[in-house]
Amino acid sequence: MVIKQSELRNDNAAVMRRVAQGESFVVTVNGRPVVDVVPHQRDSGRRRFLPVAEVAEAFAAEAVRDSMTWRNDLAATDDIFGPDESTDPFDRQRH
Repeated sequence: MVIKQSELRNDNAAVMRRVAQGESFVVTVNGRPVVDVVPHQRDSGRRRFLPVAEVAEAFAAEAVRDSMTWRNDLAATDDIFGPDESTDPFDRQRH
């Protein structure tokens, strides 16, 4: 259903009750659609948090990395991106 912004403003409580019952609205300003007012989606099916045990199990399944290979890989990225030395952006002597 299409409603004007003024209708939403004037009948906000009634519109919200209808949305809570599953109805959707397109709100217009000067005849132009600007926002959809739709019922909240409670369960998107996508988990936001994982149990610690599940995360630990995933990391335990990873292969053990050779530390020397890891250091060589990091050194190779320095050739591309530069060293990872921290600098103070407010240190005027460096500029």
